[in-house]
Amino acid sequence: MMRVLCDVHIPYRLVTFLRQRDVDATHVNRILNKWHTTDAAITAYVEDNDSVLITKDGDFRDSHFLTGKPARLLRITLGNLSNDALIALFDQYWGLLQAELANRPSYVELGTEGVRVYRHHP
Repeated sequence: MMRVLCDVHIPYRLVTFLRQRDVDATHVNRILNKWHTTDAAITAYVEDNDSVLITKDGDFRDSHFLTGKPARLLRITLGNLSNDALIALFDQYWGLLQAELANRPSYVELGTEGVRVYRHHP
């Protein structure tokens, strides 16, 4: 079963959407120091729990490519978008997202042009 942690600016409705698809999804506001949790603590949590981080925060992208952590990252680059529109995009692309995020390492962006997968080369 895939485990996911949704960062602070990700709506709770996405957690519900993921849980309906048998994903062990949690929102950062329900664990650790809630919305005060540092990026380093979030990264440590997802690594310790073999989870995917879903975020809008570009700092996690930088960390992923510089340090390899978090190892599995889905960054949403859609800006302000209604929750309904976000859920509709996840529904449309969930099969692809799930397949790509099963890999370690993985960095995937969900943006206005759809899903972009960044391949790692040794």
